[in-house]
Amino acid sequence: MPVVRWIRRLALAGVLLCFVVVVLGAYVRLNAAGLGCPDWPGCYGHATPLGVENNAAAQAAFPNKPLDTGKAWKEMVHRYAAGALVIIVVVITAIAVAYRRRQKFLNAPYAIALLATIVVQAALGMLTVTWQLKPLIVTLHLVFGMTTLALLWWLWLALPSGLWGGMAVHGVGRSGFNGGGGGRAAAATRVAHMLALIGLLALSVQIALGGWTSSNYAAVACPDFPTCQNAWWPHTDYQNAFILWRGLGINYEGGVLDNPARVAIHLTHRLGAVVATLALSLASLFVLFRKSPPVALPAAYAVLAALALQLTIGISMVLKTFPLLLTTAHTAGAALLLLATLTLLKKANTR
Repeated sequence: MPVVRWIRRLALAGVLLCFVVVVLGAYVRLNAAGLGCPDWPGCYGHATPLGVENNAAAQAAFPNKPLDTGKAWKEMVHRYAAGALVIIVVVITAIAVAYRRRQKFLNAPYAIALLATIVVQAALGMLTVTWQLKPLIVTLHLVFGMTTLALLWWLWLALPSGLWGGMAVHGVGRSGFNGGGGGRAAAATRVAHMLALIGLLALSVQIALGGWTSSNYAAVACPDFPTCQNAWWPHTDYQNAFILWRGLGINYEGGVLDNPARVAIHLTHRLGAVVATLALSLASLFVLFRKSPPVALPAAYAVLAALALQLTIGISMVLKTFPLLLTTAHTAGAALLLLATLTLLKKANTR
């Protein structure tokens, strides 16, 4: 199955590149470089920031956005990586559509959905710039970036491979799991799959909350841990914290919310972390201690390890006053946890 092998390789390359794109996006945002190039897809009308510094006409077109070469390069490197990712997804889709009748493992509708997702992601990238970092768009940009990563990883997991014991896109493969007592084993498998799905949903909500926290510059609203501003429940403003649409023409760089609203967002993100931790821990521990498919055990350990890493990064980020390295790593940790959770979901349903 050479075609399937090629798509699987492309999917893995897409996963790695998408991971880089997601982390680069966080790095650009945290460096306040999201508007380093005030236009899209170019930078001051150019394909690269080279030459813009000595081009008065290019800079005059954006009088309210003086060129910062460092920020411009950060933004454009992120765009170049995203563009390369689009090319990989286009190739995957083209192969899947072209060979859909000759290879039973190729799911053309799935590939088309992946392509549609990354097209929406590109549009959100454009709107992030042209709508001046509107929190709703920035959050959706993160969510669709993570969705693209998830779809590519799921594709890699689903395509068959003798070495890795992959499963077909059109159905769940069989690993020969018996567990001693078919009925109870099957019931345990269903419960494990349900718990993994609940964990994935909780993690998805938490990722969206993380995007909303970051895009509203609410991370620094609680500079201490486990309390917030030396109180377990400081003054909050939930009425204004989650207004999704505030109109156009507002520059959101640096945030527009008062501190009580930012505190409300931060506290909600912390509570979401508790819920996601409990859900993912329960799913992983159930797989480890009940009669679950043996192939799911490494995934359960991976979820617990990624969860511990992410919690450590999150707490350290607050205690060390939000250094750039840790805040960027927090997004990377969320992506790793997402990949581990998807693997658990896939393997937990293998019988």
